[in-house]
Amino acid sequence: MSGNPLTRGVDHIGLTVRDLSVTRDFFIQCLGWTLVGERPNYPAAFVSDGHIMLTLWQVTNPDSRVEFDRKTHVGLHHLAFRLDSEEALNEIFARVSGWPGVMVEFAPENLGEGPKRHAMVYEPGGIRLEFDFDPRIQAA
Repeated sequence: MSGNPLTRGVDHIGLTVRDLSVTRDFFIQCLGWTLVGERPNYPAAFVSDGHIMLTLWQVTNPDSRVEFDRKTHVGLHHLAFRLDSEEALNEIFARVSGWPGVMVEFAPENLGEGPKRHAMVYEPGGIRLEFDFDPRIQAA
């Protein structure tokens, strides 16, 4: 069966994080996102860049760590954010790579033969994030 999809894009993405305040502050202070809500008793925080919302949940036991392996685990491999320019990619990489607790996987580089470029980091709570710019896609 083909035709019009029944869905209309992503409403939000929910992520369980090791330290809610550290990850929340990374998105707000480092990436410039907005805090759109909190549920302290849950505990959860809701952050947005104006295009997508993330729900961040505090894990019950932050000391239990199972590192993700895309070959053996079902789950989130990484979360990718589109940028409007190569300058924005370089700026965000400079900002996040200097943020406390961020682990850089690789600096901006071509994806394959290009022209798309991307960088990959782990935010302080361990979630793998990709930032990418593709000059073939017009800014919205």
